[in-house]
Amino acid sequence: MGKVSKAVPHLSPDEIQARIHRTTGFWRVQKWLVIWHATVDPAPAQTIALHTGLAVQTVHNLLASYNRYGPVMVEGTGKGGRRRAYLSREEEIRFLREFHVRAARGEVVITREIHQRFERRVGRTVNKSTISRLLKRHEWRTVVPRPVHVEANPQEQETFKKNLC
Repeated sequence: MGKVSKAVPHLSPDEIQARIHRTTGFWRVQKWLVIWHATVDPAPAQTIALHTGLAVQTVHNLLASYNRYGPVMVEGTGKGGRRRAYLSREEEIRFLREFHVRAARGEVVITREIHQRFERRVGRTVNKSTISRLLKRHEWRTVVPRPVHVEANPQEQETFKKNLC
């Protein structure tokens, strides 16, 4: 048997139980279950890992973080997200507002111009794919005129050309 893993009593077992019920997200609930187990029934990390379905190293890491930082560690940022974005979502909406108004008036909005303005806004060069992802994220799409009208009749066009003079 390994060393018994205990949690520092930052919260009482009732408070931990309340947080388990109040928490959303599978991984956050798993974290609270590990802490609850280590608080109510301290056991080796292998046993806690077996009961919660996590790896032993994950249990060690969770308990070490909880003991050091407290409940704030569990309710952190979590996985995913846009942590390295040039602009926040609201700033992107404000940035694209001018182009949206111009497009609504019927003007042609070119990606190259958006790219140049974006670089000036953030103060550095960015790849073209950044602008493509930005436009896709805000549900912009490429609209180009058709090369030929759908109902065009080539024979009628030729007779019109002959009779024009």
